[in-house]
Amino acid sequence: MSDPLLPKIPLGHWIDLFIQFITNNFEGFFGQIASGLAGFVEFLVTAFEFITPVGFIILFTAIAFWRRGWGVALFTLIGLVLIYDLGYWHNAMQTFSLVVTSVVLSIIIGLPLGIIAGINNTFKSIITPILDLLQTMPSFVYLIPAIFLFGTGMAPGVVATIIFAIPPTIRLTNLGIRQVPEDLIEASESFGSTTMQKLFKVQLPLSMPTIMAGINQSIMLALSMVVVASLVGAPGLGADVNFAVTSLRTDIGFEAGIAIVIIAIMLDRISQNTRSKKQ
Repeated sequence: MSDPLLPKIPLGHWIDLFIQFITNNFEGFFGQIASGLAGFVEFLVTAFEFITPVGFIILFTAIAFWRRGWGVALFTLIGLVLIYDLGYWHNAMQTFSLVVTSVVLSIIIGLPLGIIAGINNTFKSIITPILDLLQTMPSFVYLIPAIFLFGTGMAPGVVATIIFAIPPTIRLTNLGIRQVPEDLIEASESFGSTTMQKLFKVQLPLSMPTIMAGINQSIMLALSMVVVASLVGAPGLGADVNFAVTSLRTDIGFEAGIAIVIIAIMLDRISQNTRSKKQ
């Protein structure tokens, strides 16, 4: 390797020092977050399994029929029965709980940030390069600081999934608010609407189709992250895929992959229909 023209900037060393500083001074705080995230996911798993597989299948088949009709409902019914028959039901519930937790937190965090970006140009100019960084950084990189801050297990998997899945919610919330026609905003202002009334009665309702598109993308990204999250100890179908890769078990890898695809298509179709109904 040739000598560099300029001295190397110790960027990686600075990041390492920053992570060590946070770990040393806020270990208890991040430990509480890890316990809370793991406890919530386990609560969801217990709740879903308390419904029993038959009840869960009936419930989601009814939701699919309500949203999309017989086609998606039949796919949901056959797909969930297949997951149960293959013996991956418990792991599927763990994956489903991980995705639900990550998407809910992505919405709770991302929706307000997207709203602020949609009404404040300065904040938009600040957060846009950060979102570019999050969306282009390899997903495996997120696992390194997550392990230092949250250890191994469910919590770092949830945190890495949130970071990976949150950009579409922020981006499309911002886009939806900015696409609201100016004449409607001016009309609401002429009738004396306050800033909050204008936001909740004009901008958010009209931008809801675009916001739902962002949530739909966040769901898909969260599901694509479950395999990566298994590398830090997150349970579920991703752990089965990871085991199949490391042990060269094609049968397990194919079955677990099919189960992930079924969940992905099911959630995608349901959330797409919600978007189209709003539109």
